[in-house]
Amino acid sequence: MRIVFRADASIQMGTGHVMRCIALADELKRQGHECRFICREHPGHLGKFIAEKGFELSLLQSEHSPPLKIDANRHAEWLGVSWEVDAMQSQAILGMIDADWLVVDHYALDDLWERQVSPLVGKVMAIDDLADRKHHVDVLLDQNLGRSNIDYEGLLPKYCIRLIGPRYALLRPEFSGARECSLHRRRKAGLGRILISMGGMDTPNTTSSILKSLQHSDLPSELNLDVIMGSAAPGLDEVRYLSEISRFNTSVSTDVRNMAERMCLADLSIGAAGSTSWERCVLGLPSIAVALAHNQSAILEALHSAGAAEKLGYPFDELDLIDAVNRFHKEPETLEAMTERASRVCDGKGVDRVLEWLNVKK
Repeated sequence: MRIVFRADASIQMGTGHVMRCIALADELKRQGHECRFICREHPGHLGKFIAEKGFELSLLQSEHSPPLKIDANRHAEWLGVSWEVDAMQSQAILGMIDADWLVVDHYALDDLWERQVSPLVGKVMAIDDLADRKHHVDVLLDQNLGRSNIDYEGLLPKYCIRLIGPRYALLRPEFSGARECSLHRRRKAGLGRILISMGGMDTPNTTSSILKSLQHSDLPSELNLDVIMGSAAPGLDEVRYLSEISRFNTSVSTDVRNMAERMCLADLSIGAAGSTSWERCVLGLPSIAVALAHNQSAILEALHSAGAAEKLGYPFDELDLIDAVNRFHKEPETLEAMTERASRVCDGKGVDRVLEWLNVKK
């Protein structure tokens, strides 16, 4: 099969959309299928990384032209052009490919765009988190905890297959592969290492705020802090400076390729309530989660309700973070309890389940 992905990354929207598409594309490629990406050349795009992964890439110029008409889509500006221009440019590429599937993962695109491009491909799958607009697709994937079919009533064609919940979360196989070892290690709970990862971009530089807050906690100075960011993150220089003056053993890494290993070594994570939430759950990693964008608020509430994460508001209160880490330090049994609950949320086999639909529904 030929599968085309339409997804973007940028400083504004982060890297999560492209990264979860890559998780799916990696397995498709391993099975012998041909995958190609169409991405817009925003600041912070992941074109180089996509090419290094061995995928064909078509980069669309980011023109930041105004919409041709008032657009009700609240994420329309993320596209960099009007949806009409994006559809026309995508059509020019799709017309030369004869794709069996088009996978679109973009908050700025909806049924209008999908109707324009669908005649050029076999079938279309949309990946969404919001349930706030219509889609004209054959398969809809929403991997979020707490989401239900009813949330998409009236937004999808009657024939559309709905793949709902974290059991369909698109994660790299390294996470399911490390699950057993990670869960076994956490049977003897203790707080010696904290992983801090607020996403690839962390545009508001929440990482710096976290590092400053932790200095005022009761955590022992021998604690290890493992900070992970993207190399294009705007706050990277400040984070590196704060790590140098920290009273903890603090390391800062960028563009890591061994995230599952890093998570396995951590006893607690402080992280964004985005797609990485499911990675943490697979490994049973206890978490203090922060909603960095409005679309993460529902995920945060669902994780907290499931007992899979402690939640912080945004912007978070420094005292709330300090109270949370102090409690985990003084009551390590709470880490073990959270591991058990988090591990129920997601098993890391979502890619396999989604592929069953892509392979069967040719």
